[in-house]
Amino acid sequence: MKAIRFHAHGGPDVLRYEDVPEPVAGPGEALVRVRACALNHLDLWQRRGIERVSIPFPHISGADVAGEVVSAPGGEYGFGRRVMLQPGLSCGRCAACLDGRDNECPTYDVLGYRSDGGYAEYVKVPVQNLIAIPDAIGFVEAAAFPLTFLTAWHMLITRAKLRAGEDVLVIGAGSGVGQAAIQIAWRHGARVFATAGTDDKLAKARQLGAYEVVNHSTQDVPAAIKSFTGGRGVDVVVEHVGTATWERSLKCLVRAGRLVTCGATTGHDAQLDLRFLFGRQLSLLGSYMGRKGELLRAAQFFFSGELRSVVDQTYPLAEAAEAQRRLEARQQFGKIVLVA
Repeated sequence: MKAIRFHAHGGPDVLRYEDVPEPVAGPGEALVRVRACALNHLDLWQRRGIERVSIPFPHISGADVAGEVVSAPGGEYGFGRRVMLQPGLSCGRCAACLDGRDNECPTYDVLGYRSDGGYAEYVKVPVQNLIAIPDAIGFVEAAAFPLTFLTAWHMLITRAKLRAGEDVLVIGAGSGVGQAAIQIAWRHGARVFATAGTDDKLAKARQLGAYEVVNHSTQDVPAAIKSFTGGRGVDVVVEHVGTATWERSLKCLVRAGRLVTCGATTGHDAQLDLRFLFGRQLSLLGSYMGRKGELLRAAQFFFSGELRSVVDQTYPLAEAAEAQRRLEARQQFGKIVLVA
């Protein structure tokens, strides 16, 4: 089969489109013909190299996959069944997994992180990671849904415990998590504010449900948020940018507000004045991926059209390097998808 692999860390040029052996599914595993695979920032970090993380070489990235079942044990997922994949991999046997908290599994992994992923014509996954998709849902749209909507759902609904009527600020509306968070917060009755760096992205954020928007390149974000909320601030900030936005994000919170973070795309060295934290009784919430049950719940809204994946641009699998360059330059709004 054809796949995109890298044999060493580096820039986009290390990505090679080459012939590789087709994966062989073992007991309890399914083989899926990949039709579409969406990019994530995790793909960039893997390619560059992650501190204290060993990536097996040669490596195939790709966590967000949609395609057709080629083989699977049992009769539920027969040949040709259209599916998207749950990107989280867990043991299914530990206390956390059995309690429905599979993203807290001691062996938890993400498809394409330390295992081979979806930048290929075929991928193998545990059969429990298959999620059937309706015929009305295209493969590109399905691939653009799982990881970002799972992450945003876990951040807002499970970790921040969002309530209807609250104010939410989404940092970086153009990202996959950003556009998903806007939609989820709006669907759950929140008033949503969002930031982005261009007028085009701000306009698209409004279309998704943002009530007011702020250009974080030209405006004072905390001042704008205070103006929109009558000096109050927001109840929840969805943060995934890291060092570049951390201080401003904290300043946007109301007293006893919650900041929930799932990433650090601009760096992880964030500073915090503890007096500000305890004096304003703020809550800082870490969030990582999400639970399979949460993805199934979010998928119901996706299949009914109440949530929609936002696709920025598609590329042939062979042009993965160019697709990663677009993501690296933060040119996208929504998800970039490879089509195999």
